Amino acid sequence: MAKKIQYRRLVWLGLLLCAAFAGLGYRLVDLQVFRHKALSAQALANTQCELVFEPRRGDILDVNGNLLATSVVMKRVCADPTLIGTNQLEVARALAPLLHTNENILANLLTPALRRTTNSAGSTNSFNRYVILSKRVPVETWAAIWATMTNLTLAGEDKSLPIARRGYYQLLRQKAIYAKDEQVRVYPNQSLASHILGYTTVVETKEPDGPELREIVGKDGVEKTFNSKLAGVRGWRLTETDRRDREVVAWREQDVDAQDGLNVVLTVDSVIQHIVETALAEAMEKHSPTNISGIVMRPSTGEILAMATLPDYNPNEVNRASIESLLNPVISLMAEPGSTFKIVVVSGALNEGLASLTDLFDCEHGAWFYGGRRLRDHEPYGVLSLEQIITHSSNIGAAKVGLKLGEERLADYIHRFGFGQSTGIPLPAEIQGWVHPVNKWRKVAIAQIPMGQGICVTRLQMMMAMCAIANKGMLMRPMLVNRLEDRNRKVLAQFSAPEGRRVISESTARQMVQALKTVVSTNGTAPKAALEHYTVAGKTGTAQKVENGAYVNKYFSSFIGFFPADDPKLCISITMDDPKQGHYGGMVAAPVFKQIAEAAANYLNIRPEDGDEPSPRPDPIASPFEAPSLKTAAARSH
Repeated sequence: MAKKIQYRRLVWLGLLLCAAFAGLGYRLVDLQVFRHKALSAQALANTQCELVFEPRRGDILDVNGNLLATSVVMKRVCADPTLIGTNQLEVARALAPLLHTNENILANLLTPALRRTTNSAGSTNSFNRYVILSKRVPVETWAAIWATMTNLTLAGEDKSLPIARRGYYQLLRQKAIYAKDEQVRVYPNQSLASHILGYTTVVETKEPDGPELREIVGKDGVEKTFNSKLAGVRGWRLTETDRRDREVVAWREQDVDAQDGLNVVLTVDSVIQHIVETALAEAMEKHSPTNISGIVMRPSTGEILAMATLPDYNPNEVNRASIESLLNPVISLMAEPGSTFKIVVVSGALNEGLASLTDLFDCEHGAWFYGGRRLRDHEPYGVLSLEQIITHSSNIGAAKVGLKLGEERLADYIHRFGFGQSTGIPLPAEIQGWVHPVNKWRKVAIAQIPMGQGICVTRLQMMMAMCAIANKGMLMRPMLVNRLEDRNRKVLAQFSAPEGRRVISESTARQMVQALKTVVSTNGTAPKAALEHYTVAGKTGTAQKVENGAYVNKYFSSFIGFFPADDPKLCISITMDDPKQGHYGGMVAAPVFKQIAEAAANYLNIRPEDGDEPSPRPDPIASPFEAPSLKTAAARSH
């Protein structure tokens, strides 16, 4: 009987062992066969680490290598509240002066807080182990924060404490407060050339089970147009770590360095840009326009040496800028050009051989009815030659030249000079202007368009048309970028002026220059644009503005000119939208042209035509690049 019981127990024990081994075997098969792939990936994820290396964004420089936009490394100061425990008040009191914040606010950030996390396995509660205390902290400030934490003595800390407790305080000082590198875009000259440079924003993304990615993205200007060149390419490292999160270098699988972004070197000269912005600021205070723009260009190449608009903004503080100041009116606003547009119709008539500069036109003593509209001149002119129509800026004379040219040919020259098309400047948000097709012209259009009404253009388009005349009849494309360089200033791409497109013949261009010289004479509309040592050719514009479909007593005033007239080195455009003290282009815009032209000629050492020696060239290093601040008056009609 006893043996039977023993056998029975052995049988049960054997069955139990078999069941245990069977269960263990099933578990091993389940882990090693059925769930092998998932568990292997999970195990690898626990030790595998992917690091992302952000490239340095390239600089933007002027043509002489002066910095206009650059990237600097700063620190993002973070904290792990779970390591601080109940010491948040002491830590906050020590760090608040360095972070320039209130210690109570800092203490709240350092207090451990529960957060709810939801994933495929369900919802769990855990303490937040990552908070941002401050962004854009200088490296020197971070060094002071680290020193403060290292030397911080906390309440309750005693050398007689157990080793484990002393280790807690050591961990708090070394790891509770930490920093991450953060690349910050900086514009050293504040608002200088802001509408050319544009601004950036930071895009942060966090992929599931992946690293946190932070990218600087261009939002306007050159920053946006050349974003892919400036941004560079990310690098990465795929490696493994031990249980203490230390890298095991021998198990490193991939290691790819980041490729820094390229430097973009502009055609812009910071000194001339500063000259223009200073002159515009003075004119802004004197005439209180809604906005004012200035462009300086080499007509033979299309290189833009300066382009500015006030009001402007500081790209370092773009969140404080108004929507109006962010807009670049040079390329993004259109208006009726007024009398500057007369260069198109007169050029067309000369180029077609329909008229010469000596041909006479009856200007009807200042009033003429055509197409049901009464056209007026600002003076009661009688018979004027074609040259005098330009000299005195006669609307009626220009209208009669337009009639002689005809609708089809006038429309052709409008297209030839680039109106109704983008200029191709490498900046975003350029508009094409507004040009009606010929089949939709009203009867009066052939008389209105030659005097600069019934057509809308951008300020840059009008500038390029004048440059075509200065450039012997060749229309160029505006050139804003000179070259691309790597971080070591090695040139990787050199840009040259693209081949121009012939608009009018050389002989026609010479005749136009002859006529445009008279505009700056004592008999013309812009004697205030005359220079002492150079002959100037140019054209004034005073366009009455349209509001709600009707002309109002507000004006779009401009002067565009170039010098030396027979061998132009610079073309300068000045445009004011609704100036308050005076409105004729020859009175308000021409003096600004003269101020910029004299300073730019001295700086560039343009040899005077009268043989006198030019003034000494200023030292560009000593020249202040930052344009003066100004208070823009509210717009009002004049």
